[in-house]
Amino acid sequence: MPDLTIIVPTRGRPGNLWDLWCAFKETSTGDTVLLAAVDDDDPFLLGYEQKLDWADGDPRLQLQVGPRLRLGGTLNAFAPTVAAGSRHIGFLGDDHRPRTAGWDRLYIEALEQLGTGVVYGNDLIQGEALPTQVAMTSDIVLATGYMVPPGLVHLYADNVWLALGQALGAIRYLPDVIVEHMHPIASKALWDEGYAEANSDERSDADRAVFETWRANDLDHWVQQIKEYPRG
Repeated sequence: MPDLTIIVPTRGRPGNLWDLWCAFKETSTGDTVLLAAVDDDDPFLLGYEQKLDWADGDPRLQLQVGPRLRLGGTLNAFAPTVAAGSRHIGFLGDDHRPRTAGWDRLYIEALEQLGTGVVYGNDLIQGEALPTQVAMTSDIVLATGYMVPPGLVHLYADNVWLALGQALGAIRYLPDVIVEHMHPIASKALWDEGYAEANSDERSDADRAVFETWRANDLDHWVQQIKEYPRG
């Protein structure tokens, strides 16, 4: 099984996925797989399939097609199966770009040192404040059944991972590991329909409510499940 499998939910941006793949190929040195999760109703589905063909069968890039569940739903749909077949599991947006050579190996090494926990690098926007990209030990997902709280659609996933890592006492920030976030909030990309949908005031309010409810009612239970999870 791979040391690390990273899920990349993506819609309408096959060019973004290709740019991420190119950056991944240039910088990845670990036993890491990039799993692109694409909606079956994506109007650019053929473009994604073409990008996969261009990768010439490199097993480090995989494409999975399924129903549209938005970012949170997609992560939760794929994460249990991925976690069962990979020592560690992670998330990258299709607008993240690894810049540091060996970034994934450094993530894996940090997770091995933690035993159970969460690691993230410097996205050059949020830095230590939020893990907009993340890797975690697979037992976290196997114990809870989720990668983010059910009902969380897009925003506040990074707040969840930060809160969970802190509650576990097992989170590590790697400031010298650059995984740049090419987000329009930092004028590194143009606003498109996907960004507008994901970052509306209504979406923010709804996802914040899911996060705050989870933090108040479920976080401690997740921590208990993770700590009690049997490890071979």
